[in-house]
Amino acid sequence: MIETLAYYCCVLGFAGFSFKLVEARRTQPARRMWCLSGFGICIAAGILVLTPATEALVAGREPLASLVNLASDLFKIGAMAFAVAFARSMRLGVHARPGWHALLTAVVIAGELVLFFLARTHRAGEDTVAGEGRLWYLVAYLMLFIVYGVVSLSTFIVVFGRFARRAEPGPLRTGLWLIVGGAVSALAWTFWGIDDIGRLIATGQVNASEDVYSAILAAGCVGFAVAGATLSVWGPSLSAPLRWLRAYHAYRRVEPLWAALRAAVPGIALDPGRGLPGGVEFALYRRVIEIRDGHLALRPYFDPEIPALAEARARRAGVPERLIAATVEAAALAAALLASEADRRYQAEDADVPAGQLPDADVATEAAWLVQVTRAWRHSGVVARIRDEIRADLGIPA
Repeated sequence: MIETLAYYCCVLGFAGFSFKLVEARRTQPARRMWCLSGFGICIAAGILVLTPATEALVAGREPLASLVNLASDLFKIGAMAFAVAFARSMRLGVHARPGWHALLTAVVIAGELVLFFLARTHRAGEDTVAGEGRLWYLVAYLMLFIVYGVVSLSTFIVVFGRFARRAEPGPLRTGLWLIVGGAVSALAWTFWGIDDIGRLIATGQVNASEDVYSAILAAGCVGFAVAGATLSVWGPSLSAPLRWLRAYHAYRRVEPLWAALRAAVPGIALDPGRGLPGGVEFALYRRVIEIRDGHLALRPYFDPEIPALAEARARRAGVPERLIAATVEAAALAAALLASEADRRYQAEDADVPAGQLPDADVATEAAWLVQVTRAWRHSGVVARIRDEIRADLGIPA
């Protein structure tokens, strides 16, 4: 069953990469897209030649049966060569000359052909067996394939990983990471060949077809790569539900802070309605407004000494730099809520808005920031200690 699903995934790989080639010719150099499409098509072809249908067709017909395995491995080498060529075109430009990897690919293909024919392999049922006294040629053949795969895929992952890290958040970055995921799956698939070498040395024969784990890794390779390459086609259809999920996640994550502010300052409440009127994105927008209105209403109760104290303690506690600002604001809010409860004012009604706000941010950015503040407000040890000290100073029971 798993192998069948893997083969279907490879068929989709043919279709997906072929469609991507046609679809992207208007915006991308054809040479670059040929490289990307060649990667997916070769990977798919490398698996498809080992399908049960192909195996049944060549069963008992030597040397054709043995050549099927050679063809599969050459397709995989071709896929890795296309992948590195695509990465080079992204890094150095579409007109960059073939580099060291192209020469390495030619040498490896020549070496694989020589070693394969020197091994004089033949089929014995579902296994491939080397000729009499030629076992180590077949071992060398498999080792050369694995070494080439590790070098090629590692190069691709490093180059594409840099592109993915530097890309702006959005469909392009997601697509790049999906392609990197396909390469990682292919690397694991290549490493899995070490198991074949161990079996070959121990028994003198190796399974001629892909096992279950190899089929899963192969399907993952093609699936991730096709998804990343064709994200521009199917991505927009998923953007709406993904936006809904992100908005709903943020809506629920800021609820504890929102509830505390609303209890302290009931006047910030807009028309509560029922459920999520206007959709979850509107509900999140309303919740962000209410939190910020509560923040403004608490201005007289913000102790101006708390931000510096919280920042110093956060740094001593080893809070990551990216979380310090949120921790400071959470501590300031926690102290202000307690001061409001005790009616302890530190400044005038029209005091400046405390530091840490994002006055020009859009709703998504503001919501992401408030999620961080809420997390610190609930779980930060620094905030908890400051809260306990303020409660003791103001005589508020725990």
